[in-house]
Amino acid sequence: MVTLIIGKKGSGKTKKLINLAAEAVENSKGNVVVVEKGLKLTYDVSHKARLIDTEQYGITGYDAFFGFLSGICAGNYDVTDVLVDSTLKIGGQDFTAFSEFIEKINTLATQSDTKFTFLVSADEKELPASLDAVTVKI
Repeated sequence: MVTLIIGKKGSGKTKKLINLAAEAVENSKGNVVVVEKGLKLTYDVSHKARLIDTEQYGITGYDAFFGFLSGICAGNYDVTDVLVDSTLKIGGQDFTAFSEFIEKINTLATQSDTKFTFLVSADEKELPASLDAVTVKI
């Protein structure tokens, strides 16, 4: 399952992600992974979740990002939840490429039985209509 949490900067998306990560850690029988750009969530996310900084691995663009997330799922079969902050900062502002990325992630989520949640700092009207099925508004 793929969920997008959409809202402009300052709308409470990151706080929602922190709460979702805490719930996932509490309820998961596997591993929870939180992906971010930079180290701003270090003290907000439970130590029981794996916190990964994409800058440490040089991840830029949606192709590299998809490969990175696929590797996380392939490297550890019991990842149950992946939560991503700053999605557009990692992948880029090209909403067509973003839509294609989400389609591939949806397939990965099904194949790996993993829940993916992405925070997207954008106005809902900017996103392609193909993303409506996975969008949650803040």
